[in-house]
Formats: sequence, structure tokens, C-alpha cells
Amino acid sequence: MVVLSVPELDRISLIRAGNPAARFDALPVVDLLSPDAAATLIEACEEFGFFKITNHGIPTDLMRRLEAEAVEFFSLPPAEKEKSGPANPFGYGNKRIGSNGDMGWVEYLLFSLASKPSSHASVSNSFLRLFATSSALNAYLSAIRELASRVLALMALGLEMEPIDAISKLVTDEASDGIFRLNHYPTCPVLQGLNCSLTGFGEHTDPQIISVLRSNNCAGLQIALKDERWVSVPPDEDSFFVNVGDSLQVLTNGRFRSVRHRVVTNGSESRMSMIYFLGPTMAEKIAPMRQLMGEGEQSKYKEFTWSEYKKAAYKSRLADNRLRLFEKSK
Repeated sequence: MVVLSVPELDRISLIRAGNPAARFDALPVVDLLSPDAAATLIEACEEFGFFKITNHGIPTDLMRRLEAEAVEFFSLPPAEKEKSGPANPFGYGNKRIGSNGDMGWVEYLLFSLASKPSSHASVSNSFLRLFATSSALNAYLSAIRELASRVLALMALGLEMEPIDAISKLVTDEASDGIFRLNHYPTCPVLQGLNCSLTGFGEHTDPQIISVLRSNNCAGLQIALKDERWVSVPPDEDSFFVNVGDSLQVLTNGRFRSVRHRVVTNGSESRMSMIYFLGPTMAEKIAPMRQLMGEGEQSKYKEFTWSEYKKAAYKSRLADNRLRLFEKSK
């Protein structure tokens, strides 16, 4: 990767087109109406830490309504959008991702969510006035929380865990730590003719238990396989994608892998994505779950609270391996 010497793109990495990521044709698809859904999900979490969900029951119209409202916000003049920032960490951000030097060709809205559906609109910052009264936002967040609960219950079923809400209850408590992000990757005329792509959001893993993503039909999402090759995920605006997060990797003692992913843009199309990150309560202790441990199996990780891990995440760069700090010595 190189850094382009154009002021508008200062400190944003370019990826040369000579070695593009291959299309991810082996993308696992979890059909929630299939009798094999649980087995497919477990295999996907073990091999990739990533899968697509179909037959989820969430109306396409609802997804598109929320996307239209996001487009409306990101189409505002820069001065208007900047009244909602800078993100610290919640609010409107533009190119600067976090406070540790990471940059990307992205603008975003990031905000914290209460867990109860009735309080979804009670966001932490007044900048979301446009969205706080949105029936689309409230309905979408409620639907994603329900979908996440179904997915985590299916996961518990596939792992032969009891009770069936052994994992989902971690993210459905009234005090569970949910975060919602709207990302807009705008077009970039400066890139035209340069035969390269631009880093929209640098490589990273998600620290939470799972995250649920939906985007428009613009490509750009890439994940890293076990052999460290990057593959490009075909977009599908009618489906959802689920990332295994660091916390779930620990809960399964490394059986599931937290997927390293990034967004790359060619600058010619505008990508819009919305991601719901589902974490536990701040005081929740994260450690391998006993019923998932084999006889004589030792924990690979030191126990930590979600609060401790979240603080470590905010202090790190995107590409850092945060879990390394909590791994036990071999």
C-alpha cells in the first residue's frame, strides 16, 4: 500500500490494482428457514467468522427507508454535518476514525443505543434529531435486535448449549452495550485513472460478540481468510452479514474466529452501510464458557470485563491485535 500525495487524501492508504482481492465465492449462507441452518452457522463461525443471512423476515422496504434517511443526512452541506461532530467517540466523523491516527475515505454517524426497544430513540447525542424521531430507525433497530437473538439462539443450538439463550442473553440485557454505525463511502473523482483503490475503513476485527451489517449494492467489503488472503464479499442489499467479534472468540475459547475485515473503495461508486454492534453489559466478565470446554481443555485467555476490553480497544489502532493482550502464556 502507498499514500497518495493529494491533500484531499492525505494519510489515506491506496491499494494498487495489480493484486485485487478475489471474489469470495465460498461465502457461507445461513438460510434461517433451512433445517441445516444451525450446522451451517457453526461451520461458518469456525472457518471464516463470517456469514450471510437469508430468509431473515425483515422487510426490504424498511432497510431502504433507513438508507434513504442516511443518504439525506450525508447529502447535507459539510458545515451542517459538522455541527454533529466531531465524533468523540459518538457523533459525526469524516475521514478520521477514532483518536489514534487511523484514516479512511469514509464519513459516518456513530451512536450508542439503549437495549430496550422502547428506548432505541433515546440516543446519547442531540445531533441525531433527524433520526431520533424516525419510525424507520426505531423499527430497524428493533428488528435487528430480534434477528441477532435468533442468530445467537441458533448458535447455541448448534453448539448444544443449554439454555438456548445462553449467548443471546448477553446482548439483550437492559444494560447491554449496543452501538449503531452508519458509514458512507463517497465517490472520489481524484482516483479516476489512477488504477488503484482507496482504503475506506482499514483492516480490523470487531471487539463485540457479533455485529450485523447491511449495505447497498456497492462492493467494497473484504475479509481475511485463515491463510491471510483477502477476498471480496459480493454485496447483497436484501441480506445481512454477520461478523464474529473478539468477545465471541474468547467465549468459545478460540473455536470461533473473530474475522479481520476492511472496506476498499474504487472511488467511482458510493457505498452505504449500517452496522449494529452487539456487546454485553459493561460489567460482564468475558471468559471461555465452561460448557463449551472439552475435558481437560485449558482457557487460552485471561478473564476480563467488557469494560476493560472496550477501553483497550479505544486505546488501540484499528489493525492492532487487541486479544493478544489477554492471551495466556503458552
